[in-house]
Amino acid sequence: MRRLIIAVLVFATLIIPSVAATATIENPEKIEVLILPKFENGEMGGDFPGEAQYYYENYLEGGEEYEIAGGYPGHKLYVKDGVALYVTGMGKVNSSMSTTAVILDPRFDFSDAYVISTGCGGTATEYTVMGDVFVMSACADYDLGHHADPRDMTIPSETTWFHDSGYDDASFKLLNQDLVAKVYDLVKDVEIETTEKTRNFMIAAFPGEDWAARDPEVLLGTTVSGDNYWKGEYDEANARLMTETYGAPDPYAMSEMEDAAIAVALDRLGMLDRYIIIRDSVNMDVFMNGTNPEYLWAGIEDSLSSEDSVEAADIFAVAMENNYKVGSVVVDAILDGTL
Repeated sequence: MRRLIIAVLVFATLIIPSVAATATIENPEKIEVLILPKFENGEMGGDFPGEAQYYYENYLEGGEEYEIAGGYPGHKLYVKDGVALYVTGMGKVNSSMSTTAVILDPRFDFSDAYVISTGCGGTATEYTVMGDVFVMSACADYDLGHHADPRDMTIPSETTWFHDSGYDDASFKLLNQDLVAKVYDLVKDVEIETTEKTRNFMIAAFPGEDWAARDPEVLLGTTVSGDNYWKGEYDEANARLMTETYGAPDPYAMSEMEDAAIAVALDRLGMLDRYIIIRDSVNMDVFMNGTNPEYLWAGIEDSLSSEDSVEAADIFAVAMENNYKVGSVVVDAILDGTL
């Protein structure tokens, strides 16, 4: 009898976790909004902010944490009160794989969820200043098509990118324009900040240009995603050409490394119509104030998050807060059903 009791207890110990897991899958947790930052500086809360921190501290702190099979190594999905957040990792492969792994996890129900891609990037001259926040209406993939080395060009040209329609299904995604309009109407008047150092940095880089001295704003734009962290007026011309070639509804605004890839993943999962992109500017996409490729990428070690950055001045932490001020309005509207 004693052996029988022990056998029953062992069997119960083995079967209960399996039953619990099955129950969890049969009753997945409903998610209303999934927030996808790309990196965090240090801890998730309480120190110098990266792309995730303000969202984590205000929506996810104290919630549940989950390991995600196929996700970014060491990163967890944070879930609390219908809000989920996952730091995807940087670059198109990391971000698209992380997004797919999270959404396909059977423990959660994303069938009605909005997905917010949030983060920072470098932005276009004449249209943007550092500290701006953007609601993106479209995204393009910088790397799809054909790129020529200017030294191989036989006809002098400002641009070195050539369109290939064979890539169009993945190279350009138009977001849900009705949703974009609703989001922008919610956030267009949110007050965001800059710093005196950043303002002077912009004025020094573009002397006499009124646009460079303006206050940061919330703007509509098109974002261009590339795995190559580029800068310079010629690559900016390529990004503008892509935006025009694909017929994007709003001007080229930002270069970053993930949003087009996330759009492809969401499109394949049937969720592109609920995709929202909110990005902030922490540097410009051209060389400024005496910098050049050799200086930035071979001569010094510079972090955009440093308050002494030669690319970002001291705008980084302020831009992260600007992003949160805008993004939190959208998250709250989703949660209270007004979006």
